[in-house]
Amino acid sequence: MAEKKVIIHNKSDKPDNIVLNENNILLECEEIEDSLPNFMRSYFMYLRGNVLPKTRLAYLHDVKFFCNYLINSGMTRAKETKDITLDDFKLIKASDVNVFIDYCRKYRVETKDNIYIYENNNKTLARKKSSVSVLFKQLYRDQLLEKNITDGFNPIKVQKASEREIKALQDDEVMLMLDAVTTGSGLTNHELVYWERTKLRDKAILMLFLTYGLRLSELQQLNISSINFTRGEFKIYRKRGKESVMPLNKSVTMVLHEYINDERPREENIQAEHKDALFLSLQGKRMTERQIRELVKKYTSIAMQTSRDAGYSPHKLRATAATSLIGRGNSIYDVAALLDHEQVTTTQLYAAHKKNVKRDLVSDMEWEIERTQK
Repeated sequence: MAEKKVIIHNKSDKPDNIVLNENNILLECEEIEDSLPNFMRSYFMYLRGNVLPKTRLAYLHDVKFFCNYLINSGMTRAKETKDITLDDFKLIKASDVNVFIDYCRKYRVETKDNIYIYENNNKTLARKKSSVSVLFKQLYRDQLLEKNITDGFNPIKVQKASEREIKALQDDEVMLMLDAVTTGSGLTNHELVYWERTKLRDKAILMLFLTYGLRLSELQQLNISSINFTRGEFKIYRKRGKESVMPLNKSVTMVLHEYINDERPREENIQAEHKDALFLSLQGKRMTERQIRELVKKYTSIAMQTSRDAGYSPHKLRATAATSLIGRGNSIYDVAALLDHEQVTTTQLYAAHKKNVKRDLVSDMEWEIERTQK
């Protein structure tokens, strides 16, 4: 059967692509829910009313993974996650969940052709624990389970934000990155072939990340219609559906004009569903989050003179924008508003981050020693 075409009747102020993206997340959530046992329905309702759509999707993925673990470990006779029974869940002890979380630290999945090794950090493990904990608490509140076993779940040590080192590009690295995207320096011969066709697009993407500290999803969903050059501003859609109007400065206006006028495909060469997308792939489609992520990793790795895999994510460019703005003397309250931080304490972390502080400290601790004789 041919896949049905999605037709949007949009009566809101949101662009069609934002509505479609939200709908895709909703459909994926519903697809996972359909594959899980019916006794979890109140859990689905709780997620729908209390967490953001992407968080809801992550929790559902975690619970389905847990159900598959129950099947693979022989803790249920069910062959499919849908067939797991409430009686199966009544037999699960806190120690069983602790073993599951420990399993999630590092596990392997074998297919016909490959063996995949998965390794998760404590932050991911804490989310998986939370996903399962909320499920068991909801089943207990609904009186489907006699005991609340979540008190027996082992704690997972997750670094506080204040304990983590802020990862951001330094100003000289930013200039190296912009030089790479402007001149092609540091790119391989293979990369240069594509760079010739996308350099203006890539530069515009990097400049938007660096100037406004946009989230990846915010940039990926930008449209041509999002930009009003006459008024010198553009509109983005934040988490929780919030609209935000951002002012255009001279450098961003310049790179956007160059990309749109000199490199972006003409409208007649773009498929109807992608005509309004600001950033297009070489196939003439809206760039995916993965494509943008790989683009950023490539150019940041050149700036830091490291491997492509060790390059930074778009979120690190968000951190770069924050530290650069604060380092130039801007108020943390103004920076918090620009970056859409709900708590100014989040922005304060970037204020506490001092560029080269470790290097400056050790340079003041030089010891006079003689060179070892050979």
